[in-house]
Amino acid sequence: MRISANPLRGQQFPAFLLLAAAAIGLLLANLPTHGPIADVLHAHIAVPGTSLDLSIAHWVSDGLLAIFFLVVAIELRHELTHGELNSLHKAVQPAIAAAGGVLVPIGVYLLIAGDSSTASGWPIPTATDIAFALGVLAMFGKGLPPAVRVFLLALAILDDIIGIVFIAVLFAHDVDWLVFALAAVAVAVFWLLSRWLHSAGHSGIAVAMGVVGVIAWGLMAASGIHATIAGVMLGLVMAPVPAERTRHALEPTVNGLILPVFAFVAAFVVIPQVSPSELSPAFWAILVALPVGKIIGITLFGWISLQLRPRGTAPALVLPDLVAAGVLGGIGFTVSLLLANLAFADDAAVRDQAILGVLGGSLIALLLSGVFVSLRARHYRTLAAREA
Repeated sequence: MRISANPLRGQQFPAFLLLAAAAIGLLLANLPTHGPIADVLHAHIAVPGTSLDLSIAHWVSDGLLAIFFLVVAIELRHELTHGELNSLHKAVQPAIAAAGGVLVPIGVYLLIAGDSSTASGWPIPTATDIAFALGVLAMFGKGLPPAVRVFLLALAILDDIIGIVFIAVLFAHDVDWLVFALAAVAVAVFWLLSRWLHSAGHSGIAVAMGVVGVIAWGLMAASGIHATIAGVMLGLVMAPVPAERTRHALEPTVNGLILPVFAFVAAFVVIPQVSPSELSPAFWAILVALPVGKIIGITLFGWISLQLRPRGTAPALVLPDLVAAGVLGGIGFTVSLLLANLAFADDAAVRDQAILGVLGGSLIALLLSGVFVSLRARHYRTLAAREA
């Protein structure tokens, strides 16, 4: 009897879970259930003997999401060393397109919400959600050339790198460099243990790595650097074989639990009962910058990269496929939601409207990408049928 693959390791089902969790969070936040759930999310849990005292919502965004970033970092390291970004030739077109997919949304955001009260939200529309984008591609893109998926994966990975840099640099506060140095020491110990595990394969070493990883996370959180950066550092330094085993072991939990829980918590915002003209400029800026800014930026800069290729070589992607990648790139979601929480951490009203902008902009991009990817896939299937 054939055993079906775990759907949590696929691309379509995790994307559906993310969307469903966000929709449920938004719905429950605007029903009479809001009060009791908000009380739970705002309840604090402290770790005795440490300075860690976080609300449940922050345990999700700072703690659980660090595991997501650990998996992301492992994938980044693989792509940079053995995958789609391991050479200049492979990386140049998606790198130029990714630059456009960051710069143009920033420009659109600042054009709409560039005043002093909302300008800090400019990083929010720069992110692309890999899970959602690849999920839509898998669902509607049957018949598309493999190069489209490779390009989109490389583009989204570069977006993730940029998002990680933004989180580490822009949202650090009152950094305690001594504690950060201790966190770096813990990461170095984790690196040594992973090499030892690679050669010895003893289960006790894996347990020690888990303990050291938690210590590194705690020190990072206490240092003033966002705690998810610990997950990034640990994923980047882990030895390849243990890293791949860790990614494979954590993938179902990340896709089936961690990301949906984060989506629920992040989307648990009350829709303001105001007229459209009274909404924050941040809402409108994100709503426009995600779908429109990404399409223009990725398509325009991707086209520029086509002109820079060596004479006589075939383009990696033709212009209509670049547009499809640009539409998919507008699905910000996970990292954009985190950036919205960080950018407006001190202004709950603007933060909630920024989150609504992320949800709305990502939904628009999701719908547009479903239509456009379907049309491109149909085009390629028609060409294949003619050639058969």
